Amino acid sequence: MRQRTGSSRAARWGSTTVALLVLAVMLFPVYWMVSTALQPHSSIASADLLPTSPSLDNFRTALESQGGSLVTSLVVALGAVVVCLALAAPAAYGLAQFGLRGGRTIVFGTLITQMVPGIVVANALYSAYAELGLVNSYLGLILADASLGLPFAIVLLRAFMVSIPSEVVEAALVDGANRFTAFVRIVLPMSRNALITSGLFAFLFAWADFVFALTLNTTDDVRPVTLGLYQFIGAHVSDWGAVMATAVLSAIPAAILLVVAQKYIAAGIAGGSLK
Repeated sequence: MRQRTGSSRAARWGSTTVALLVLAVMLFPVYWMVSTALQPHSSIASADLLPTSPSLDNFRTALESQGGSLVTSLVVALGAVVVCLALAAPAAYGLAQFGLRGGRTIVFGTLITQMVPGIVVANALYSAYAELGLVNSYLGLILADASLGLPFAIVLLRAFMVSIPSEVVEAALVDGANRFTAFVRIVLPMSRNALITSGLFAFLFAWADFVFALTLNTTDDVRPVTLGLYQFIGAHVSDWGAVMATAVLSAIPAAILLVVAQKYIAAGIAGGSLK
């Protein structure tokens, strides 16, 4: 018994050590990015492993040059979340509860759309946007970025809504509610975790988008932070401290959302996969 206990304890310590080493390797680029951002007038080659005299000058430079791009990305990403959920929720409910013919084929086709290269979609959208006057506009970029998270949201929400008992909706209909009221007051609250998970991924897809931002904008009127960072690197390739500061600022909103919504993400994905 003692030998078994000792061997199992050693195995746990070994697994923990390996996990910590893997985590350290994965997080080192993030640490290097933050460390370089805190070192004034630093380059990749001359940056110290530990910032001996940290400074916020690089962050000040980044905010002055990329503050507008951060606001643009926030507006576009939030708008994409609203559009994505507004379209995905009723579509998923219809596929889950109405017994439509070919429902599985529709879901499969929805998954296939995510395999289409983004540059192909962007080029096709540019021609349509040019005729509709949506090039260099917030609305055009919001609609394009919403399409990135829409297939994922439909599949996840449908997987969750399949588990909602039809008797619950029928009870609401008997009480006098119509289909839309039952959907809003019964189905959506029961799908809260899946909605939060879908909305978060839609936000991340839109926040990290570069292809649509580059293709559908020909001026700097609507410039998300991904495109701003790309242009900023070209103009400040010798000042990597400011570039890294911009990268840190662009990662903060996504990191905050992931930390705040992590329990909803776990519940939403688990519910969608098991139910």
